[in-house]
Amino acid sequence: MSAMEEIKRRFVNEIKLRAYDDKYIDRNEEKEILQTAIQMGVSIDSARAALAQVCDENDFVMESRLIQQIKDQLQAAMSDDGRIDRKEFDMIVNTVKNAAKGRKNERELQRMVISVMEETGQTQVKRGWFSDWYSSLKRELGMA
Repeated sequence: MSAMEEIKRRFVNEIKLRAYDDKYIDRNEEKEILQTAIQMGVSIDSARAALAQVCDENDFVMESRLIQQIKDQLQAAMSDDGRIDRKEFDMIVNTVKNAAKGRKNERELQRMVISVMEETGQTQVKRGWFSDWYSSLKRELGMA
């Protein structure tokens, strides 16, 4: 076995070990996997590509992909009027729920969407006359 094949085999095993129990690669695990690849002499771009490929082949879900999907959908939802209403929020959560393949429950995904909204400064929401769905949901999720 060549040195490159050995590195690839070890890298694939690293990924599988991290995702074995929950079939989910969170941001910390992804960072550890990429650091391991760099230590093995693999470039960061090659490591990212290999990570994505192994996740696709083994039906693993990458949190970074979910977050990117949330960012894209938030941007699209805000493009019409600069605000997000509850219906748009729920639609984003449902789309990400499908992408998460049952690895995260709805509450966790709602928290993830709110976190991304706050990280990106996209917290402009449509409120009703007497209600603020965003603040209520944050309180309900223990984020306020």
